[in-house]
Amino acid sequence: MFREKIPDDWFDKIVGDLPAVLIDHAHLERKAATGALNLEKYRSTQKFVRELNEIAIEELQHFELVLDLLKKRGVEFRFTPQSPWITGLMRAVRHGVHEQVIDNLIVCSLIEGRSCEKFQILRDRLPGIDDELAAFYGSLVESEGNHYATYWLMACEVDRDEAHARLDFYLDLEAELMRQKHDMPMLH
Repeated sequence: MFREKIPDDWFDKIVGDLPAVLIDHAHLERKAATGALNLEKYRSTQKFVRELNEIAIEELQHFELVLDLLKKRGVEFRFTPQSPWITGLMRAVRHGVHEQVIDNLIVCSLIEGRSCEKFQILRDRLPGIDDELAAFYGSLVESEGNHYATYWLMACEVDRDEAHARLDFYLDLEAELMRQKHDMPMLH
């Protein structure tokens, strides 16, 4: 589905500073939980409240797991810079209730989809470097894939035609953002 592959140097950047990546990951899980709950405020998502709650709970559980890893490794949870990739996707969210719902659901879907893809890379390439993190990221792959699909299906149920049109727009934008280089050790 994605129109641009993950940059070849992404894994090396990640391995170069795993503590910073874990801090970034913790923030991403917290924001994912908040994002799921914020989607409940729209009339067109009221029928998805249970699914959104389930996602939020699962994301908070992942947040706790990452916080546990940080504590175990003696890494302090602290502020991290914003992801230019996520910021770029979020800046394209349109105004207007219906537009916001569709765009936010698609952005959430793309974030979860890329997380699934990147967690698979970490699962496959971290053994021998950090076996604990390889297993941890492997344990999250299915959840991220499920969230990706759930958000996309919600967008289609709200407005199938608009969801497909906006997905095309967002896939182009996402590919452009993936090509923009940065040196920060972060998941996205």
